[in-house]
Amino acid sequence: MLWIKAFHIFFMVCWFAGLFYLPRLFVYHAMADDRTGIERFKIMERKLYFGIATPNAILTLIFGFWLISYHLADYMQMPWMHLKLTLVALLLAYHIYLGKLLFALKADRSQHSHRFYRFINEIPVFFLIAIIILVVVQPTFHLFN
Repeated sequence: MLWIKAFHIFFMVCWFAGLFYLPRLFVYHAMADDRTGIERFKIMERKLYFGIATPNAILTLIFGFWLISYHLADYMQMPWMHLKLTLVALLLAYHIYLGKLLFALKADRSQHSHRFYRFINEIPVFFLIAIIILVVVQPTFHLFN
């Protein structure tokens, strides 16, 4: 089980690396004013999203659910796990939203400024902090009492 946990953490770190860097590429892309630079950013964004971020997201989920499966009934009694899984679902929605932005940039249809991309670049930090705190501290609280 420790091997599964180690791989889950490894793939999660790689996924977050992609989530941190992709919006930064969007910032530079939005600021680029030459066709060569814009085309280069499109290639980098595609490779990062489809070659690094998405495969690592999938592997993070596979290994995470594999870990949960060992003690599923116990984990489902823990409110912190419910909150963690909710945050993971929201993080997946963020990942998919980045894909939507990627396709808009690829088609030269982006309606956002570099400031917008700078803002969304900060979002994964909050997910990472919250998820780590939930897993390490495992706070006890009652969601519906």
